[in-house]
Amino acid sequence: MRDLKHLLYFENLLQTADNELIEGCRREGGVCVAYTCENVPEPLLNLDRAFSIRLFAPHTGSLDISTYYMTAFLCETSRALLERAIEGGFNFADCIVAPDGCTMMNRCVENMELLQTMGKGNERFFHEYMEIPLKCDENNLALYELQCQNHILKPLAEHYGLDVSEASIRKAAAEHNRVCELIRAIGDLRKEQRPRITGYEFHVLTLATYVCPKALLLDKLEETLDELRAREPDEREYRARVVLVGSEIDDSALIRLIEETGAYVCADRFCFGSLPGRDPIALNDDESALTQICRHYMESCQCPRMMNMEKVYGRKQYVSELAKAYHADGVIYQQVKFCDPWAYERLMGSTMLRDDYGYPVLSVDRPYNSASSSGQLRTRVQAFVESMEIKKLKGGAAQ
Repeated sequence: MRDLKHLLYFENLLQTADNELIEGCRREGGVCVAYTCENVPEPLLNLDRAFSIRLFAPHTGSLDISTYYMTAFLCETSRALLERAIEGGFNFADCIVAPDGCTMMNRCVENMELLQTMGKGNERFFHEYMEIPLKCDENNLALYELQCQNHILKPLAEHYGLDVSEASIRKAAAEHNRVCELIRAIGDLRKEQRPRITGYEFHVLTLATYVCPKALLLDKLEETLDELRAREPDEREYRARVVLVGSEIDDSALIRLIEETGAYVCADRFCFGSLPGRDPIALNDDESALTQICRHYMESCQCPRMMNMEKVYGRKQYVSELAKAYHADGVIYQQVKFCDPWAYERLMGSTMLRDDYGYPVLSVDRPYNSASSSGQLRTRVQAFVESMEIKKLKGGAAQ
């Protein structure tokens, strides 16, 4: 297929956490709100002059300093973020909001605060920590809403004078939905038998919407969607189609590695992916926008920290439904090393998707930066793809 016109532009934005769009927004008076977890309602971080940036640490190398503060038994994502913060890589942020999505990420942000790694020269800089529901019900919705009021809306208004009114929230939700609609329209092209976008390309586009000011990407996303609709797909067919499930993937090279084996990543059910992370938020006029946004995040959440049984079993059913909708041949469950929530989920999910839903499943743990073990990962994915091919040739389902 022909190269996408703006792919290099998006790839360059992902080379550093402090990209050119962030700097441009701050020069024009924007307030950069950093966050670390998909459980934070994103539209609430984009009110008025504020714009949200999800922290990530591209091209991570040594984790020696962060390991000294956090030990080697905490997940590599949390250590990579702390390492980058200690290096001064997140000084562009004007505040940071951290929920208790997991204990490890909380320890990461607490160390950032104790070591004073962010907010240098900014007296208005603040750290906020949120308590996030473990179950999906009305009591937890009230808790969620209160946490958003106290730890997002109130400090943004007090420290930066931002408009956090109902009208401002609805405007931010509408802008958020436009980005979601574009990403999902692009992502739906992956359902085609001969897809006109690769999983790698889609991941680059999706990741950019989390780590850049989204409003500045709209024109290029719209142009890319039009370009894709007219793009001629390759004649060749992929050896297998897979759903990629698990903890966050900041490293597009991992998607490229999987697809270099002949597999096609047709759906992305991982933290900060498009499913369900880029589901539009439907708002009515009967309830406050804040309540509806919090309910949307709580009900659509596929995070393994949600513990009511409907959520526990529903997460596996959701993956199965994605596999059907995107015509997947198998599922890859992955987790960043030492990620406790996804370690349990990976064990249960890989077993249930195989035994209860009949899908071939590959279960792996991986480093934050896939380059450090690319050979081993490639070998395992290649073997998985070959097993699916063999079973298909024999007319059966791969195991």
